[in-house]
Amino acid sequence: MNHWLEVFVHWVAGFGLNYSFLLDAYQRGTLAQGALTTVWLCLLTIVGSLLAGIALAAMLTSGKPWLAKPARVFVEVTRNTPTLVQLYCAFLVLNMLLTQAVGAANPLTPFAWVVIVISLHKGAFHAEALRAGIEAVPAVTMEAASSLAFNSRQLLWNVQLPLAVRFALPSLINNLIDLVKMTAVASAIAVGDITYAAIMIWTQSDNVLELMILILSFFGLLSFIVNCVGRYLEARLRMPGYGH
Repeated sequence: MNHWLEVFVHWVAGFGLNYSFLLDAYQRGTLAQGALTTVWLCLLTIVGSLLAGIALAAMLTSGKPWLAKPARVFVEVTRNTPTLVQLYCAFLVLNMLLTQAVGAANPLTPFAWVVIVISLHKGAFHAEALRAGIEAVPAVTMEAASSLAFNSRQLLWNVQLPLAVRFALPSLINNLIDLVKMTAVASAIAVGDITYAAIMIWTQSDNVLELMILILSFFGLLSFIVNCVGRYLEARLRMPGYGH
């Protein structure tokens, strides 16, 4: 592997790029660990945001004001405030209050706060996409399901959500691509993702351009993978008579 890294470093040097820091085992390991942390952030926040989106969409379309109104307030506040500000408020305020209450037993690490904040933030966007999908389910389909004596919960899980996900899938995938890029805010509270790792390296070796190219390429690759999975799911879940 070191041989191929040396070949790569020598090759890009011809373009005026200095990637010699990749030959240093410590800096290379720091970047690799940061990349792995970013991947874990993406996976956990994708799952968390989808679960939050489903819960919020169910509340919004429940027809019960005591559920729908709090969900609507949460969605509007979350969608209309910056993710970074939400992260600072959660980590610097809520985390401080939690630490004061439970002391060293506080189970929430900076990594956990990033997962929670991004999951809830993107969950609000997912909720609106799913709400639109639920409301797009044809009335005749709902009448047919009701004729089978389905209750409201069975209607939601067995009829509305499966169809809503198909209707909302393009919007959901777009949200998830944005989520992947959003994980870079983790570096703001010193979570060791790839962005934070790059910052630590360029403060010592002044390879800002090279590291920015590396970060952009890495996030571009992750976003491309999510996009490909989304395209596959769209084709796989496409319903005859829709989207043509």
